[in-house]
Amino acid sequence: MILQMSNIRKHFDGLEVLKDISLSVDSGEVVSIIGPSGSGKSTLLRCATFLETIDGGTIEYMGKAATHTGANGAAEYVSPQELRKFKSYYGLVFQQFNLFPHYSILKNLIDAPMHVQHRSKEDAEATAMELLEKMGIADKADAYPYQLSGGQQQRVAIARALAMHPEILFFDEPTSALDPELTGEVLKVIRRLAEEKMTMVVVTHEMPFAKAVSNRVLFMDGGVIVEQGKPEDVFDNPQEERTKKFLSVFER
Repeated sequence: MILQMSNIRKHFDGLEVLKDISLSVDSGEVVSIIGPSGSGKSTLLRCATFLETIDGGTIEYMGKAATHTGANGAAEYVSPQELRKFKSYYGLVFQQFNLFPHYSILKNLIDAPMHVQHRSKEDAEATAMELLEKMGIADKADAYPYQLSGGQQQRVAIARALAMHPEILFFDEPTSALDPELTGEVLKVIRRLAEEKMTMVVVTHEMPFAKAVSNRVLFMDGGVIVEQGKPEDVFDNPQEERTKKFLSVFER
């Protein structure tokens, strides 16, 4: 098992946004998380990637605990040095690309492998060019982010995450900043990664995509997982009223 999150709780200013959520992800599995805005989907991803600290529960990667429950019942994290190891297990692709604007596309890809993983420039560049080729944008290696379309920038962001050889990739609504035409470009890349058995957790509003590529779908609302199961079960035969209501606005 790549990721195990157990009994996760998270508050913001007294408001409980994650209420006792548990999630596991096996190697090669694609898990899509769907639900209305404000349901806690992105917060769950931010907790999984240590961008937010949890108030309670445990997070494990590769069978090792990054957090444990302290004497007062609150979550306690391992040391910053140990946490760096956990951060090497995953890659995260944001809504807004988050590329370095003053770096070329190639430098965006090789910077972290060289400085964080201490790989040679030759090795990092070889990996970067291979990934850019895979994304269909090898000819953009010397360009800068502003010279690329949104879809191209998001493909660079995916390549940058893959350049670190993560065990699991997280996507936080990767197409929400794109128009429909560019959305298709990015979804095609993620679909290909799914076919290659890349372990992924995808927060998305793209229902046909979630149904087509996922091994499992989670529907979140109000800070809890309301329903989960195989895509065909959740989309074609939802059991919970909240799930039915949410999906009724989408063509299935």
